[in-house]
Amino acid sequence: MSRKHRQFKGAEVSCCVKYFLFGFNIVFWVSKHSKFQVNNLGGFDPVWLFIVVGGVMFILGFAGCIGALRENTLLLKFFSVFLGLIFFLELTAGILAFVFKDWIKDQLNFFINNNVKAYRDDIDLQNLIDFAQEYWSCCGAHGPDDWNLNIYFNCTDRNPSRERCGVPFSCCIKDPAEDVINTQCGYDVRQHVELDRQRFIYTKGCVGQFEKWLQDNLIIVAGVFVGIALLQIFGICLAQNLVSDIRAVKANW
Repeated sequence: MSRKHRQFKGAEVSCCVKYFLFGFNIVFWVSKHSKFQVNNLGGFDPVWLFIVVGGVMFILGFAGCIGALRENTLLLKFFSVFLGLIFFLELTAGILAFVFKDWIKDQLNFFINNNVKAYRDDIDLQNLIDFAQEYWSCCGAHGPDDWNLNIYFNCTDRNPSRERCGVPFSCCIKDPAEDVINTQCGYDVRQHVELDRQRFIYTKGCVGQFEKWLQDNLIIVAGVFVGIALLQIFGICLAQNLVSDIRAVKANW
């Protein structure tokens, strides 16, 4: 009798693992639901991307939470396999990004230039570009003259815009003494020679500045990706551990 009792006690579902997995999914679920809306990025509507990502995260979080609470091995297996697939895709994307980094750089140039053209067409896109140029202290993909691609900022004689031969205010070097943003600081600035421009605006392109930022923060960026990967592996291990416990308990019934 005592041996049977010990066998049953050794094959029980760990409440610690069960609720830890539940909490893991809640955190994982909430952390993925950040909202940022941009109506058009170079012809691609990112609303579909957010719908797909949101749908995947909802299904994954639902399977993990309900599977852990209800001790449902089917949902737990689905959760662990799906999370493993996401981990594999992230790993593959990282390897491909390293191998095809020149191609990715070309695509980034194409992406930025396309959205420079559409700068005034969408307020969210405009805010995104302004944020990028301010954060990385840059202007255009390769330099301020990339703004010739935009119908409002190009330097052609037929351009009636007051912003002709200018750049957005986010290209301007900020004066720490100014409390109010001067949105007209970039007017006519590209009519000056290169040396004069450097006094008023950032003259480095955002592609180069982004690369420099990655190099300067390589350890932090790598640490974030490694941390996310370890969390995913941890989640898979928790789910598999819980499945093993449930199977062991069922085997004693």
